[in-house]
Amino acid sequence: MQRKVISSRGLLLAAALAALPVAVSPAAAQTPLRQVPETRQEISLSFSGVVKRSAGAVVNVYGARVEKQPRNPFMDDPFFRRFFGDRGFGVPQERVQRSLGSGVVVDASGLVVTNNHVIEGMSEVKVAFADKREVEATILLRDPRTDLAVLKLKSAKDLVAIELADSDKVEIGDLVLAIGNPFGVGQTVTQGIVSALARTQIGVGDAQSFIQTDAAINPGNSGGALVDMQGRVIGINTAIFSRSGGSHGIGFAIPAAMVRVVVESAKSGAKTVRRPWFGARLQALTPDVADGLGLDRPAGSVVAGVVEKGPAAEGGLRRSDVILAVDGVAVDDPESFGYRFATRPLGGTTTLTVLRGGKRVVLPVKLVPAPELRPREAITLGGRSPLAGLTVMNLSPAVAEELALDAGTDGVVVGEVEEGSTAARIGFQKGDIIQALNGERMDTSREVEAALKERRRAWEVTISRGGQSVTSVFPG
Repeated sequence: MQRKVISSRGLLLAAALAALPVAVSPAAAQTPLRQVPETRQEISLSFSGVVKRSAGAVVNVYGARVEKQPRNPFMDDPFFRRFFGDRGFGVPQERVQRSLGSGVVVDASGLVVTNNHVIEGMSEVKVAFADKREVEATILLRDPRTDLAVLKLKSAKDLVAIELADSDKVEIGDLVLAIGNPFGVGQTVTQGIVSALARTQIGVGDAQSFIQTDAAINPGNSGGALVDMQGRVIGINTAIFSRSGGSHGIGFAIPAAMVRVVVESAKSGAKTVRRPWFGARLQALTPDVADGLGLDRPAGSVVAGVVEKGPAAEGGLRRSDVILAVDGVAVDDPESFGYRFATRPLGGTTTLTVLRGGKRVVLPVKLVPAPELRPREAITLGGRSPLAGLTVMNLSPAVAEELALDAGTDGVVVGEVEEGSTAARIGFQKGDIIQALNGERMDTSREVEAALKERRRAWEVTISRGGQSVTSVFPG
């Protein structure tokens, strides 16, 4: 700090000026005077109070899966066995895959929220607290659509749960803290602001509207808490934008409104998240279409198709309508609409603001779960065919909703792909829709199973993935 020296003549002049009357404007009179901080409490600015209220509920999540390596084929030869012995080659070797992330205790009964990708494929999960306690956990619910999972601690004592805030009230510029376990070094707190809201097209799950923050988020922070200045969770940290793998000041968190939906489903004992069913297919509004409709910007979702007798159809929605808002909140694209609609509570009604024929109309849509109009009849396929290792199911609105498939899709859907199977090596994926085998249309899982009983030299398989149909030929 620089010190200024003032002469005695300067002091006399200042005193004389101070005695003169001064005209003060009303605006200046209302401006509060800035004072120099005088005490240690006034000088120090700390987030320690917020951390103390919330950090105890943020945990480390460890996942592990034991994989058996195949037996070394050379050890079947007596020559190799004579010179090298067993040395562990005679039995399948085990390899342990591990995953490390963060989690948040959201209920004192022992419920922990984390990212689905943290515990994906893991058979053993443990939770470690900041005070070094370790507790085993079971997986109650996985939701790949939102990249969230809910764990249940096997022994829950003296737990500190953290409150889920109303993420719809979060504003750009709000101060936030990110709490997690980056790089596995231990619990760490970083500070920043909310940089943006309603970010979509992030590539993590669907039905999302992410909170963007510049608080440092690094590998291992996944599943950790993004908290406000009251120590409440406004989001679950899930992804970063990075070219190097480290934090570049662009992190994304799943809003607490979506977290609450997943947690409530887990509390109800459901194995899947129960969401409202819309019953329509949407497309993004292009600049050309927006200009033709007289809109000043391409914000909204175009209805590309409506399922007969679905909630959208019963609410009066039509093909080519443009959805602009849900319950008065603007939605700029199908992803933000999906998030806003999915976070509405079941059993009520939501209102959609729709542009139709140049006029805005408000339509009510019932919030009901997707029905399972026919049994799933899940069948795991075996034998010598390119589909061996697939678990296939009959399609229904409920199944389509769970797997985030387009409304009105026809065919037989792949529910699971067995690791290491023929189908996995070929490249089949969960959510693929088998439409035809050898030119014959497939409508049920039983039809697929029956068709594969025939021995053939080649199989012609038509599948739909991401709205695109592809036909390939595989050897029998």
